[in-house]
Amino acid sequence: MTQSQQFQRFTNASRYVLDDELAKIVNVSMALELPLLLKGEPGTGKTRLAHAIAESLGMPLIILNVKSSMKLVEALYQYDTLTRLNDSRFADSSRDVSCIEDYIRMGKIGQAFTAPQRVVLLIDEIDKADTDFQDDMLDVLDQMQFDIMEIDKTVTARHRPVVIITSNAKKDLSDPFLGRCNFHHIAFPEADMMKRIVAVHFPDLDQILLESCLSAFYRLRELDGVEKKPATRELLNWLRALLADPDVDASTLANGQLPYLGILFKKSADLEAAQVHALV
Repeated sequence: MTQSQQFQRFTNASRYVLDDELAKIVNVSMALELPLLLKGEPGTGKTRLAHAIAESLGMPLIILNVKSSMKLVEALYQYDTLTRLNDSRFADSSRDVSCIEDYIRMGKIGQAFTAPQRVVLLIDEIDKADTDFQDDMLDVLDQMQFDIMEIDKTVTARHRPVVIITSNAKKDLSDPFLGRCNFHHIAFPEADMMKRIVAVHFPDLDQILLESCLSAFYRLRELDGVEKKPATRELLNWLRALLADPDVDASTLANGQLPYLGILFKKSADLEAAQVHALV
């Protein structure tokens, strides 16, 4: 780690509101050169944090969206055998098919390792992957290198990336995995924090409308039997819809009307429960 990397500190970003504790754990993770594992329900800003770090530190952001069927090698590199086969079949191909390295494409982790400058690497929804993927991936991130078997070559990271890993806690992570990361749970924002978040996106929002929206929003989140509670993203989109409707103002919600509930609730049963609640 170079001296310039050592003293880079994350403080804040233009459109991301965070508390001091979260900023500190980001900086501690960078200082200790450990991946930062973020847990929390969807909509708490786990993914957006990586964008904010990249913006604050002036680094490119590389995102690995983990899929349930993904193999680790896909995140490291791909050997494009199909293109090589097609090139070998056509004599007019300008490429030397005997050079296998020309057909190696870096995956997202490979791109982070070979980037000419330090990057933020977001590994999103790691809980979708199986345990072997998780543990083997951390081996690679510990060693900061991996092997390309087809060409007997070791790729070593040019710069150690800032690694952010997110989990929606849909599946337990292994103890070895948890032991090799810094961990932070992002709780769903309370009303005061949510006001700060909303203010970033709607600096001129009428305060009476804001209070009415937040009161209704948190009340709807507490409905029994709701499978997918509305999150910050849904609240912001709901506010956009309300502001776009000239017939809606602060008195609309104050009078108990809750238009556009389909923006808050994306599942039919949840929406029906919310609509029934709105009529009570």
